[in-house]
Amino acid sequence: MKTLRQNNSGQALLELALIMPMLMIFVFGIVDYTRAIYDQEVITNLAGEGSSMASRGGGLAATVAAVWSDADIDMADNGCVIVTSVASPSSGSYKVTGQAYSTVCNSASSKIGCFPPPAGCGNATIPTLVQTVVQTSTNPNAYITEVYFKFTPVTPVGAFLHVSSFLPSQLYSVAYY
Repeated sequence: MKTLRQNNSGQALLELALIMPMLMIFVFGIVDYTRAIYDQEVITNLAGEGSSMASRGGGLAATVAAVWSDADIDMADNGCVIVTSVASPSSGSYKVTGQAYSTVCNSASSKIGCFPPPAGCGNATIPTLVQTVVQTSTNPNAYITEVYFKFTPVTPVGAFLHVSSFLPSQLYSVAYY
């Protein structure tokens, strides 16, 4: 009876040794994947709050500063905030009337447009639904906040998933008001 008990404990240890690497890979993958989801939710909320603040007359530069300081993720090294105002034209295309960037925007540029407009750059690209709302509202301006965030995994498994494109390298969110 004693010999049988010793053999069972060795079998359990061997099973644990075989299962543990797979379990750790699974857990580490979940950790980095949930961090990416959390970071995406944070920048989505930041974009919405930024556009709301800008539309209430907070000023573009003040909005960038508020969004930048309210983030509970590492925006200083990995983030970029761009707030843009777009005017509804009486005819023709929408025009970028103002824009403010955060201090660190490592090669990130606005997908809406640029300001001050160099040759051919002042036109704004906004969705049709936003155009309709701006045309029918009493305020002929739209305020757009874009937030970029460079996602970096914290585990070795996350780094592998990051390289193999299962995890994003750049998170992006935009809000229109």
